[in-house]
Amino acid sequence: MKTLTIIGRNISDIPTFYAEINRVFMAKEDWQLGESLDALNDLLYGGYGAIEGREKVRIVWQDVAASRAALGVETTRTFLARKLQRPAGFDVDAIGRQLDALDRGTGQTYFEIIVEIISDHRNIELVFA
Repeated sequence: MKTLTIIGRNISDIPTFYAEINRVFMAKEDWQLGESLDALNDLLYGGYGAIEGREKVRIVWQDVAASRAALGVETTRTFLARKLQRPAGFDVDAIGRQLDALDRGTGQTYFEIIVEIISDHRNIELVFA
């Protein structure tokens, strides 16, 4: 089984998360993954980058507490607020509900969304270290 390691202390916000993803998954490619949850999901299906098709992969996420904090409520709130600055491209009502859920302490953080995306790929084992 191939093992890929994310170094959580390298992550301080969304751009540095994608920089770390590119370091780990895209090192042999001549292009970089953009800042997109959909693109991250597509990457995990394999076929380019470090994952070849549906091969079994273990992702070890070191310093996970640092990443969880960096991609937590405040980062998520900022991410969602930026979407509201371009309302024509997004479901404003859904974003409002997401912001309300964050305020109530029940909404998903960016970190939690990432973990959910990774967990949806049955060929990938995610290990927090």
